[in-house]
Amino acid sequence: MTVKKLILLFSFLAIGFGANAQRWAYVDTEYILQKLPKYREAQSQLDKMARDWQKEIDAEVRSLKKLKVSLENERVLLTRDLIEERELQISDQTTKIEKLQQKRFGAEGDLITQRKQLIRPIQDQVFNAVQSIAKKKRYDAVFDKSSDLIMLYYNKKYDISDRVLKQIKSM
Repeated sequence: MTVKKLILLFSFLAIGFGANAQRWAYVDTEYILQKLPKYREAQSQLDKMARDWQKEIDAEVRSLKKLKVSLENERVLLTRDLIEERELQISDQTTKIEKLQQKRFGAEGDLITQRKQLIRPIQDQVFNAVQSIAKKKRYDAVFDKSSDLIMLYYNKKYDISDRVLKQIKSM
């Protein structure tokens, strides 16, 4: 758990203990998202993209292995210049694979970009529904059970996940 989340948790707890009749609720966003067909479809699309990209990378890795095996098998027959040329080819192929991995799965790679495009709107919908319900019911705080913010105890009667789902489906 990050320091910010700990501070936030303790701040909420301090406020709750210091004030009267605090109204709290929680949601389980993983539960909500898994119940939404749009999310499951988007996740399925992302999984397929990731598998396809991994196959692309695996093919490049197999090609690299062939280059390495070929060099080792023929090394005794090659001149120094040819050995250096093949080693350069192997180095270039290795760099190409690393760049491809970064492009597809890196911090700003295709998978993250696609996740933002496909999943973010659905998460925003959940967030907006939570905010709407929290305002209507006058909750002082709503926690996410599935986040890094640790919930040591929860009472099911404060779970508004099904209400959030109902509101999203009625949109």
